[in-house]
Amino acid sequence: MAIETIKNTDEFKELVTQITAQDGYKEPMAFGIARVDRGQKNADKILQANFGLINWNENFGSGAVFIKALQESKCSVDFSGSEFVATINDNFVANAMSAFSPYLAEATGDAHKNVQVIKALAEMEDIGKNFRIVFLFEDANAQSVEAVYLKLYALSLSKAPLRGVNLNGAFGILSNVAWVGNTPYELDYLRDNEIEMKLRGTYPTVDAVDKFPRFLQHIIPADNTRILEASKVRMGAQLANGTTVMPGASYINFNAGTLGAVMVEGRISSSAIVGAGSDVGGGASILGVLSGTDGNPISIGENTLLGANSTCGIPLGDACIIDGGIAIFAGTKIKISADELAKIKSANPKSDLESKEIFRADTLQGLNGIHFRQDSTTGEMIARRSTREVVLNLELH
Repeated sequence: MAIETIKNTDEFKELVTQITAQDGYKEPMAFGIARVDRGQKNADKILQANFGLINWNENFGSGAVFIKALQESKCSVDFSGSEFVATINDNFVANAMSAFSPYLAEATGDAHKNVQVIKALAEMEDIGKNFRIVFLFEDANAQSVEAVYLKLYALSLSKAPLRGVNLNGAFGILSNVAWVGNTPYELDYLRDNEIEMKLRGTYPTVDAVDKFPRFLQHIIPADNTRILEASKVRMGAQLANGTTVMPGASYINFNAGTLGAVMVEGRISSSAIVGAGSDVGGGASILGVLSGTDGNPISIGENTLLGANSTCGIPLGDACIIDGGIAIFAGTKIKISADELAKIKSANPKSDLESKEIFRADTLQGLNGIHFRQDSTTGEMIARRSTREVVLNLELH
């Protein structure tokens, strides 16, 4: 029994009500249809998933239609787990088209994007086995490549907040592949065919070998966001409007990024977040949870400057400065004079800093307006109330 052609929006709403009322129905928190790249040697191995559209805590009516279209194409949807993934076919597309009939003419631009997905699939002569639909019913550890990619898309499209998605186990699910443009190759396939491909001149130019693709292979950034070298931003990173990522020593890892216009000339490691108006100087490094912070994720406040080749191992508040070339870790001993301590306390009235001279750097974490420096005569790390305003060039952002 197929879905009968729906004539109007009232009938569509009634269909959705019927679908969601079925026994055991579970509303998906996220879903999407992806074209997958399969292994050249092992066709059952999914190397990458390209989503034209993802839905994250939204468009639940479309999700219900997709579930019903699967069921009518003789695919039983399992609601018992945290995710469900299935290969779609022409029967699925035909059923979805019937359900979306009232919206087909309006599906263009920003209107009815799930309908646009189905229309695009309907125009393909044979979708074969290369299109997969994935539903996430809860944000548990991913069990499939498609689910990992759906979560990476949610982060990079800012549909989910940084640090707001469960990515545990993602590395174990994704395969290490050779990236040739946007095409992943199994390494075993290249090894097996290396001699013939090289002699025939067909051996590909490999851009990278990694489990993750590059951000720009999947994401269209905002008009005033600039990425000057594609390899510098990994898929799953999140770049706010106005961010500039310069070439050279810059890098933004997955589940890390910016909350506003930021100049990035250094490294933003996984889980690190940088606030609007801040400047990550050339070669500067913000540590990630796996690189020396003991699991403490680092946030950098607004209008903060990390000087060239500096290292930041603690969260910083707004309007802070770390001078170039120095490293501030949780256990770094920081000297503060009584006069400067009074000024820092005044700028942070809710802080409970003791009246002493030497502090561990982590007792200063998250405070605003602190300038970390090194005394060039004694070598001591010192902190004082910052008197310098960090302002980005608006013409560049």
